Amino acid sequence: MDVTTLPKHSEKKLGLVIDLDTCVGCHACVISCKEWNTSQYGAPLSDQNPYGGDNGGTFLNRVHSYEIAKENAPSQVVHFPRSCLHCEDAPCVTVCPTGASYKRVEDGIVLVNEADCIGCGLCAWACPYGAREMDADAGVMKKCTLCVDRIYNENIPEIDRVPSCVRTCPAGARHFGDFADPQSNVSLLSAERSGATLMPELGTKPVNRYLPPRPRDQIDILAPLLDTEPSQAGGILGWVDRILERL
Repeated sequence: MDVTTLPKHSEKKLGLVIDLDTCVGCHACVISCKEWNTSQYGAPLSDQNPYGGDNGGTFLNRVHSYEIAKENAPSQVVHFPRSCLHCEDAPCVTVCPTGASYKRVEDGIVLVNEADCIGCGLCAWACPYGAREMDADAGVMKKCTLCVDRIYNENIPEIDRVPSCVRTCPAGARHFGDFADPQSNVSLLSAERSGATLMPELGTKPVNRYLPPRPRDQIDILAPLLDTEPSQAGGILGWVDRILERL
């Protein structure tokens, strides 16, 4: 197989289901991901000037919060976690000139071989979801690995053999499993709650799914006091799609 060629088939399709209804935007997943990967990663996830005014750093998972105005209803805050979606047709893999970016045949996880990465940034440009970040200290591209060093580790309890973000989430908003198995927890949950992929029109076939927020009960005494504006067509996921296109 050529270094820039995607596998025709993967035995598993490991990925995440993220529940936008129960995510509270606490950033526990962000902190847990940062700590686990900084401690275990080939090169630590660096920070630049963390205590100064112009700070920055490398994160494999970020959470964005949006306030959505809905017609004839109070506005709603949606917390939107963003990380690699481990696409079946991953453009970040095919654009890589060295083969450092690749998709595993055995489980479909997209990874970066840091030893072969030259830091050209082409994969970040190719990714439509903004899921890759250049580590300013290491000079190589970093991304979510689904904690591949953790999910197969038989030296830790079985309950902990899930991505760090999933194990940490206090609201139970993150779920991990195999989408190739129609009876897996993530497949059943996605089917039950109409899980959606992000920007499916791009043809990248993301593995991860997002569960849309469920309708909230209306409190009549407060609703008349809140100014609302009509939302654009396409629902909440459609709105988030358009927001991410501008990032």
